[in-house]
Amino acid sequence: MITSSIVLYKTAKDELNTVVSSVLDSCISFLYLIDNSPNRELESFVAKFDKKRVFYVFNDRNLGYGAGHNIAIREAIRKNACYHIVLNPDIKFKADAVTKICEYMNHNPDVGQVMPKILYSDSNIQYLCKLLPSPMDLFGRRFIPIKKYKEKRAYKYELHAMGYDKIMEIPVLSGCFMFMRVDVLKKVGGFDERFFMYSEDVDLCRRIGEVSKTMFYPMASVYHGYEKGSYKSWKLLKYHICSAIQYFNKWGWVFDKKRIQRNKECLDALSQKK
Repeated sequence: MITSSIVLYKTAKDELNTVVSSVLDSCISFLYLIDNSPNRELESFVAKFDKKRVFYVFNDRNLGYGAGHNIAIREAIRKNACYHIVLNPDIKFKADAVTKICEYMNHNPDVGQVMPKILYSDSNIQYLCKLLPSPMDLFGRRFIPIKKYKEKRAYKYELHAMGYDKIMEIPVLSGCFMFMRVDVLKKVGGFDERFFMYSEDVDLCRRIGEVSKTMFYPMASVYHGYEKGSYKSWKLLKYHICSAIQYFNKWGWVFDKKRIQRNKECLDALSQKK
């Protein structure tokens, strides 16, 4: 059984219709729509979907991204699901994407999380495979106004050299499409709800990577809107900065031996595959 979840917050109806249609056309058994919006405006729209597969949960307040998904993850555990997929609302995919990843994970029980190739609507690649971040990766690339420095830093941090055409173990996989083994989620405990939004996916992927493999699987692909909201909104930028500070307070700012070790292992493996 495969379950899935999307956290909503004033989500556009056409966007929601696209992602729900993708889910219902696939082998995913259940979809949980966790609504953190200030009102129930989306409830009547959601009512048109198959009630046996789509479940709507309205929260009286905005719990945050990770806390919202944890509601669905607890349901996945209760239902003894094999896999759970965390989705962004701006995702769309063909049914075979889920089937391919499921088959890959069935044949590789040591894999706890998979990310497919993530594409823009024009089919160009989004560079969302990453190393575990250092403070310079999150703050330097954002605030140092030197284009060449940013490009050089991004090339390494986003692993451009891998070509995005090989199956590889990657330290950080994007939160826009997180295909996870439920038994592993039981071990690591889902999202850390202290992160309101941003960095919660990095934190969870890191914890999954401590007990299993986190893999990039380019034989399957999905499309992602990728709004980069924190580049357009000061409020979202504030959340981004606060979450980054919280992440480094948790894992270490400078002295993070595990970060250094896992990043080195990834870069060494990349150099061997060239």
